[in-house]
Amino acid sequence: MWTSEHQLAFDTLKQALCSAPVLGILDFSQVFAIETDACQTGVGAVLLQNGHPLAYVSKPLGAKNQGLSTYEKEYLAILIAVDQWRSYLQLAEFVIYIDQKALIHLNDQRLHTVWQQRVFTKLLGLQYRIIYKKGCDNSAADSLSRRAHPEETCYAISVITPQWLDEIISGYQQDSHATALLAKLTTSPDVVPNFTIDKGLLKFKHRIWVGNNPAL
Repeated sequence: MWTSEHQLAFDTLKQALCSAPVLGILDFSQVFAIETDACQTGVGAVLLQNGHPLAYVSKPLGAKNQGLSTYEKEYLAILIAVDQWRSYLQLAEFVIYIDQKALIHLNDQRLHTVWQQRVFTKLLGLQYRIIYKKGCDNSAADSLSRRAHPEETCYAISVITPQWLDEIISGYQQDSHATALLAKLTTSPDVVPNFTIDKGLLKFKHRIWVGNNPAL
């Protein structure tokens, strides 16, 4: 259960990771490393050089991915991290630190499922070494994977109605042909071929029909 103490610890860590001089600047002459972690509801990863954090990523898991096994979630955390920083990692060999021992021999394992075959192709062409790191020593990625993600909520939807549309509708009142069409379509929508009414606007083959309105 995510308590106020957990939130305080996470906020403190997040502030430290994104504040100078804690967050470093990448150096392509140095070896890159990523630390990853996954939990029931999310994944987290940190990009490092010489043990110094450069960037981090934290993503919630959808309902489908929450049903994956622990092995698959840890695997997914690696893929998300690699996809996030591929432009940096593809240039040379990099190190992956994980707390899932089953993934240490990833390259030597047989791909039994379609899921394993599909995700393994995303690592092809990259040079990497996977090193086991205890969860207690992988606190940054562990905290990022467990952070609370707010639910998406739509509070309002705004729709813009151009003023000239109101002018077209008002112009129908001075057009006898338009008023006749409106009367017919109101009682029998199919009586006039190709014409329809949409929120007071006459449309001919789905295009706005202005009518006899010289000003417009």
